[in-house]
Amino acid sequence: MNTMRLRLPATSANLGPGFDAMALALDLYLEIETVPASQFGIDASGRNQDICGGLTKNLLIETYKSVLAEERRPLVPLALRVRNGIPVGMGCGSSAAVRLAGVALASAYGELDWDAARIVERAVRLEGHPDNVAACWYGGLTIAANAQELAVVSIPPPRNWRAVLVLPENPVATAEARGLLPSNYERQDVVMNLQCVALLTAAFALGRADLMQLATRDRLHQPYREEICPLLPALLPLAGSHGVMSITLSGAGPAVMLLVQDGHPERLREAILQLAAPICPVEILAVGLNHEGTGKEAALITK
Repeated sequence: MNTMRLRLPATSANLGPGFDAMALALDLYLEIETVPASQFGIDASGRNQDICGGLTKNLLIETYKSVLAEERRPLVPLALRVRNGIPVGMGCGSSAAVRLAGVALASAYGELDWDAARIVERAVRLEGHPDNVAACWYGGLTIAANAQELAVVSIPPPRNWRAVLVLPENPVATAEARGLLPSNYERQDVVMNLQCVALLTAAFALGRADLMQLATRDRLHQPYREEICPLLPALLPLAGSHGVMSITLSGAGPAVMLLVQDGHPERLREAILQLAAPICPVEILAVGLNHEGTGKEAALITK
């Protein structure tokens, strides 16, 4: 009996200026174990069990089936055990992780034997943009470009950098967040973002915490999303205190990600709760940064 095990990290895309080009892998995971079965079944635990455990309109199963059908391979029903630690609808890369899982499962059970580049490329095609997908598979801070062909570079973040995710009660659909963006931008705004994303890449590569607040400025998406992501402007005053290096939307939001080093976690938590209180109740998750991604841990074994 062939068993597939996957452990896919959450990801936070954009980091301010790196719109649709950068993402950071986090130590929150979607864990999946599968075996062939006579029919599909899911044993779901963890976050969002209603979404992860349903057999209809299930993104994981739909992705798996669609890849097998497109490649003209027989459908192998699976019994899935899913433990989800990635918040859904918060901008933490949940759909990218599920897309990657579906493609990886199709490659294994469809005997496609795709390498990492092929798995990531297909998941990017299904997801529509490469940032979260690339970071989920390769780990670290990932820069991804999907021009004539997909190119990915992963930079290991400094070991003493961590993330704090601030999650509001209600999710926001990515389509809704994208609908707020303008069709055109002023040249000076684009130039500023290019400067900041170059600086941000260097800051990660060199471990320059002192550059992070400046390097995460953005004029392309965050200002337009503040109306549905009010936690961002509320928490921005924390930058530079309590060990906080930068404050950005996580992906399209509504979650906010604070990158931190050193500092006093309890004091930061108290400060976050105080600033967020007038807006909405929040959940605060302090997590490490993932360096390995999915690719090094994907395993198809025989029991």
